[in-house]
Amino acid sequence: MDEKQIHAAIESERLGLADLLEDLEEADWAVRSLCSEWTVREVLAHLTIPTRTSMWGMVVGMLKARGDFHRMTSRSARARAAAFTPAQLIDQLRETAGSARRMPGSGPMAPLIDVLVHGQDIARPVGRRRKMPAEPATAALAFVAGDVFFGGPERLAGLTLVATDTGHTLGEGPEEVRGATDDLLLVATGRPAGLASLSGAGVARLRSRLPAPVG
Repeated sequence: MDEKQIHAAIESERLGLADLLEDLEEADWAVRSLCSEWTVREVLAHLTIPTRTSMWGMVVGMLKARGDFHRMTSRSARARAAAFTPAQLIDQLRETAGSARRMPGSGPMAPLIDVLVHGQDIARPVGRRRKMPAEPATAALAFVAGDVFFGGPERLAGLTLVATDTGHTLGEGPEEVRGATDDLLLVATGRPAGLASLSGAGVARLRSRLPAPVG
């Protein structure tokens, strides 16, 4: 995918997720997401941040978090979730759906991976099925597999991933893991929820590299 296609996919996914979010019940907002430290509402809040963060804002946030990027993103998502209602956050997601602005220092694939994966973090725990578009999801999986920030190289070492929905393969390891692209992307980004639908000799090795499921 070129950068124009990536931006188009990001916009489409943000708008589609906003549609899904408008259908949630009041109780759904407090449900623990697949990103287990956050509720559904906090994941949505997180998705509104990259298009609103300046370099200076990120520097200040990192200083407050004592240089820990994970701590900074966790705090900012919770603060934003507390500051705005779900309806306001959905509006914000829509308002900047087409924005090419992203977290300082990140590449064009980062917001695509963010919305694809966090869309599943939200949808699955509240009983919604949100299908990933094949080409963006395949590109995202390939990127994560080689990116240290997302932890893909360590999780997927020694494995060959086979996407049963597209026929794409990734990696040259001796142990195979087979499944739909969305489930492969979930486990590649450290989410045990994707394991249930996977098969192959490499599943046990992959499971040992993921955190224990919560709840």
